[in-house]
Amino acid sequence: MTRVALLSRSANLSYFQPLLQGLDPALDVAVWPDPRSLEADVAVCWNPPVGVYDDMPNLKLIHSIAAGVDNLLDGQRTRGLPVCRVVDPQLAQGMLQYVLWCVLTFHRKLDVALANQRQARWQRPPQTPASECRVGLMGLGELGSAIAAVLPGMGYRVNGWSRRPRLLDGVRTYAGEAGFDQFLADTDVLICLVPLTDATRGILNRETFAALPRGAAVVNCGRGEHLVAPDLIEALASGQLRGAVLDVFAHEPLAPTDPLWSTPGVIVTPHMATMPAAATVAEQVVANIRRLGQGAALANTVDPARGY
Repeated sequence: MTRVALLSRSANLSYFQPLLQGLDPALDVAVWPDPRSLEADVAVCWNPPVGVYDDMPNLKLIHSIAAGVDNLLDGQRTRGLPVCRVVDPQLAQGMLQYVLWCVLTFHRKLDVALANQRQARWQRPPQTPASECRVGLMGLGELGSAIAAVLPGMGYRVNGWSRRPRLLDGVRTYAGEAGFDQFLADTDVLICLVPLTDATRGILNRETFAALPRGAAVVNCGRGEHLVAPDLIEALASGQLRGAVLDVFAHEPLAPTDPLWSTPGVIVTPHMATMPAAATVAEQVVANIRRLGQGAALANTVDPARGY
């Protein structure tokens, strides 16, 4: 019998238990902090307790419940064990919808209209064509590329930046440190979609904001650790940035006392940009458990050293 541990220090993952056992009734599933979790062969995780893998002598596989794995690796020693993520085709569609809402918010000046509403002010914000709004996609992986395939057809001027050179139809692309500042200079709405690595931690900082055109907007739907929050608040207060939409935070849920809740120009959403369906997660986890038992190659493995 394979024992599976559902590990999280910030979320209740118990809803996965019936889904996993519905696909394989032989699975023994324990939910953290049940002590039986430490005897598991497979860890299914979201933001697991730091150091927990070292206390699991039988552990053979670490599996994310999401497309990202940084929350599984941060402060953890994986002991050379395989790490897998979830790949859901619907993730890209969900992220596209969220990013489109953000782009429309700033392009059509809906943020201004909402601010006017709070003051009962009837004032139409000046409207401009989509061709005058430059959207910068920071990260051209699966999600960034899917968004880049749609926005140009809606009239937006789309720029993309990635660690390595990429070629995408209808998109002006930049790469590496050499191209970063020019990419930022050509961007009115910056969308952060990069994976969290040592190189990207804190990338949304004072220097990045200063390189954007004055009055630009920032959207972070990557990882909370990409953002240096005090630098954002400072850039908004100075007028260097007009606004920001934040969906991810270094510590979730966002504390009620966090200043981001009440910072003028900031829209907070509760990590809802996109997420895999729970049934899809369960299916992919169980499929990899079976592969593990058969000694077959696992699906959707990642390199812990790179973080993706």
